[in-house]
Amino acid sequence: MRVVLAEDSVLLREGLIWVLGSAGIEVVASVAEADGLLRAVEEHRPELVITDVRMPPSHTDEGLRAALVLRRQWPGLPIVVLSQYVEERYATQLLSTETSGIGYLLKDRVADVAEFLDALRRVAGGGTALDPEVVAQLLIRGRRDSMDLLTPREHEVLALIAEGRSNSGVAEALVISDGAVGKHINNIFTKLGLSNADKDHRRVLAVLRFLNV
Repeated sequence: MRVVLAEDSVLLREGLIWVLGSAGIEVVASVAEADGLLRAVEEHRPELVITDVRMPPSHTDEGLRAALVLRRQWPGLPIVVLSQYVEERYATQLLSTETSGIGYLLKDRVADVAEFLDALRRVAGGGTALDPEVVAQLLIRGRRDSMDLLTPREHEVLALIAEGRSNSGVAEALVISDGAVGKHINNIFTKLGLSNADKDHRRVLAVLRFLNV
């Protein structure tokens, strides 16, 4: 996998390069600001982009805005955004675009190398990876209507799907069978009014409804 990395902290940037290299992931370019990220992607056409939210010069949302520009220029380009804190507004902006190949993780997750690498590979493969704390914060936003029809277990299943887990990953986390997960997911689709006509997108649509995006 070929990666472009954007992170203004020298220590974290070098640490990520080492972690990725140890896992056989090639960092083809590492930059410290958003304009450099845009140029690097144009030059190298990577298979995955990893970027911090806050970048120079203002250290507000330059990295996120660059990520949104990249998704417009190269639809489907897998991008993982790293953030120091849960920033609901930024997560919502990112998820308001096409959600395949998108990750939003807190930097603390990097410490769990195996989990971090798994999230990167999942996003590179077209999946999603949302930090559990990000999901929890988004849940604080009030949801009404059909979401209120879900049972507590169905909420748990949908929360794990929102984190990017597969059916087997949900089953493992909740210690239930794959078949039980499938039944819960079908019930979720029914209660949220997601018909078979939306078969290819129901999972994404359910997550968006769950996050109130």
